[in-house]
Amino acid sequence: MGGVLKGVSIRGLEVFEALAQTGSVGEAARRLGMSAPAVSQQLKNLNTAVGIPLVDQGRRPMTLTPGGRQFLRHVEAALGALRTGQRDLTTLDLSDVSSLRMGIIEDFENEVTPTLTARLAETMQNCVFLLNTGASHTLLNRVTRNELDLAICAEGRENPPGAVIHPLLDDPYILAIPKGTSLANGLEGLSHLRFLRRDQAQVMGRQIEEMLQRQGQTLPNRFELDSNQSISALVAGGHAWTITTPLSLLRGGRFLDGIDARPLPFAGTSRRISLCATGDWSGDIPRQIAAIARDLIEQHFTAPGLDLMPWLQGEFRILSDD
Repeated sequence: MGGVLKGVSIRGLEVFEALAQTGSVGEAARRLGMSAPAVSQQLKNLNTAVGIPLVDQGRRPMTLTPGGRQFLRHVEAALGALRTGQRDLTTLDLSDVSSLRMGIIEDFENEVTPTLTARLAETMQNCVFLLNTGASHTLLNRVTRNELDLAICAEGRENPPGAVIHPLLDDPYILAIPKGTSLANGLEGLSHLRFLRRDQAQVMGRQIEEMLQRQGQTLPNRFELDSNQSISALVAGGHAWTITTPLSLLRGGRFLDGIDARPLPFAGTSRRISLCATGDWSGDIPRQIAAIARDLIEQHFTAPGLDLMPWLQGEFRILSDD
């Protein structure tokens, strides 16, 4: 490569990351507070420094080249380490907090929640700490009733009154079908399989039904579950298909080898995972907790998820407070 990363700047890496997430020079420029020509120049400089084209600029939205996808993993790791190091200079301090009641969506209980809890506990010398895991609708209701101070969960139709929202992740809806199943005939070609619906009390269940109704889709074989693992097992076993999200799909890790993830055959939408804080918790602490959560979500979900489903570039993405 003609010198170890000679000519590579942190700004250039940030531009590349933003282009990978958005697929658009204009959107990357807006996100980074730059002009579009400056973004294009940074990409040109980075291509020259690395020695290969990283982005296919002839497609709309832009997509990464194979070399670009490989390079992105290292860029995300490097920028993640730098951001973590920067935040560690101003370590989250909960030593003056007497009480913290927090809820976290079940999707994160194996990877994100334990590490996040350990980070919080480091400075909780005098804090009475309550942690609940559960479904998003349950956590949002508890925030509304002032039974929780903070909740990391999917946003519902309406946020709790007076809540401060810190967005974390866009989690788009996708198809999950048995490995090797053909989609040549669209959803009609799946009629021999059960369609697995989510519990309609869940945010995801309601959003999926609303999306299907907008498309005029009436699907038979009603089979409704609230267990993500059971849904993944039935799909992997060749008995069913479902509409899910990358985050939910990745949770069923041991079943992934039996599942094909595919884009929806119609215009879909995303569920948004956010940190929801009551009005009494509107300062730096929720913002810092959200930043830690983003790092962990990227490490455990978006980075491996985009390796597995590169067609989700720019859709399955970490969000910021900006």
